[in-house]
Order: sequence, then C-alpha cells, then structure tokens
Amino acid sequence: MAHLLLHYKRMNMQQTLRNVIEFSGIGLHTGCAVNMRILPSGENTGITFVRKDIPGSPEIKAVSSNVVATSYATSLGLKGVTVSTVEHILSAFYGLGVDNAVVELDGPEVPIMDGSASHFVNMIESVGLSWLAAPRKYIVIKRPIKVADRDKYVLLLPADEAEFTIDYSIDFSHPFLTKQSFSKLFSRDVFRQEVGNARTFGFLRDVEMLRANGLAKGGSLHNAVVIGDTEILNEDGLRYPDEFVRHKVLDMMGDISLLGAPVIGRLIAHRSGHGLNHKLVKEILKRPGRWELTDTVVSESSEEPQSIQIEKMATV
Repeated sequence: MAHLLLHYKRMNMQQTLRNVIEFSGIGLHTGCAVNMRILPSGENTGITFVRKDIPGSPEIKAVSSNVVATSYATSLGLKGVTVSTVEHILSAFYGLGVDNAVVELDGPEVPIMDGSASHFVNMIESVGLSWLAAPRKYIVIKRPIKVADRDKYVLLLPADEAEFTIDYSIDFSHPFLTKQSFSKLFSRDVFRQEVGNARTFGFLRDVEMLRANGLAKGGSLHNAVVIGDTEILNEDGLRYPDEFVRHKVLDMMGDISLLGAPVIGRLIAHRSGHGLNHKLVKEILKRPGRWELTDTVVSESSEEPQSIQIEKMATV
C-alpha cells in the first residue's frame, strides 16, 4: 500500500511538457500570421509568454497583474509589450494540468486555430507530460467570494470535497442563446471531451463594428461560430447543442488560470465574460483570508483515483 501512496502523491506533483511542440496560425483579432512553440519549463516557473519577434525576446508571465485588456479577449502585457487572446491556450494548460511552460511566438497574438482549445489539447497530448520535483499548490476556497456587474455575476464557494465544480449559465435575447447552462465536476476528462472542443462565437451583425475597431480581422467560419439573425452560418452547424455556454466555461478556465494555481471550490457564474472573470481573479487575490494555498493531495480526474482515500488507507 505504501507504494500506492507514493504513486498517487506523485500525481499531485507539478507537470510540464515532455517535448517541444510547434504550430502556426492566424490571430483572431489582428489577422497576423504567427508561429508558436511551447517548450517544457522547470518547477515553480509557471506559464511564460515570449515575444521572439521583438529584440531581446521580452517575457510576459501569465499572471493576473499582467492583464492589460479584457475586451473580446484576454491580453497580457509588460513594459509596452503585449500578447493577446491568451485564454484558449491557458485553458488547455489548466484543463490538462500543465503547471509550467514557455510559450514562444513571433507575433502579437496567440493563433486562434479552429476557435476552440482542441488543437492545443491534441498537440500537448501528442508529446505527453512529465512530472516535476515540486508539489502542485491549490487555492482552496474557505469563504464565499463574489463579483458582479448588474445581472452578471461569478460566485466562488467552498467545496464539500477536494474538488472543483462549475455551474455556468448564459441567457441572451437571441433564439440560439437563450438559457443555456453547464454544470459539471471539473476534471481532465470533462475538459477534453466536453469543454475543449467548444468554439468561440460571435454575431454576424457585429462583424463590421468589430473590424472598424481593429478587431476580428482574422475571424472566419473556420475559426468561429457565426450567428445570423435566424441561423448558424457555419455549414457543419454546432459541435454541441449548447456549444456557446461550453465555450464560456473554456474562457473562464483560461482566465482563472491567471491565479497561478488550480482552484478547489464551487464556481457559479451567470453571463460572465473576460472582464468579470478577471475581476474575480483580482478579488480572490486581495482577499487571502477567504482561501488558503496548500499542496494537499487531491483527486483531479477519473484517471486519477481518490488520492486522499488512498493515503488514509495506507496509514491504517
């Protein structure tokens, strides 16, 4: 039993990629062609973006204090250098349990690929992950934390077990976006199968306005679900009947990853977006009395048995 305890404790160590992955694509908002590499990184280094197209290859850590914009995407910046639309790759890291990595790119925006996180997930899983020497830390919610903007809100509550649950709902005045909800115990399997494939979406009526404001220059039916007044314009339709709320969950996972550690708690959100997600992260960080940082062993997916239970069994 002792060797089982050691094995399951190892599953709660930090992880990074086993090898380098490379791909290219265009930015959703800038329309720029971008080459990107994701490299392994050591324990306690977190996620770092590197702009290889700028002299000196400036680095930007994926942390809340470096968020510089949340309009239509999450952008990070430091000393005038920015990287935009980081939420999908960060969501893939969070969903798969990648704690440390270096993301190199030769342009201002992470490639949008097909509008979901599926390409990032597939590339990461193609090389696999490696355990590192340091334990993963968790933010365990002890008291409620809430942020709101009129009828939109996000609430974090303590969890009954060592787990992270999501209850997300949306409600727009449009035939395709009325009252969708997604409620799940979050795990890597759930992310792979039910969240990571959900694509970003937008309204056809907003395209001209976005482009007039320098946005959505790279948007197309190949990388977004486009919603007309009476129909979905994508020839293949939707990947899920509730793909829109699933993509909102995907975005939330990317944004909440900027805390720097996975969350143990219950997240309840209604019509939240990047701005309110970031407001939640800031509220958590400025209220340390409502949570604790711990490396307590927890279970994270159906692939990883209840480590806490195993530990108790091993000590009997």
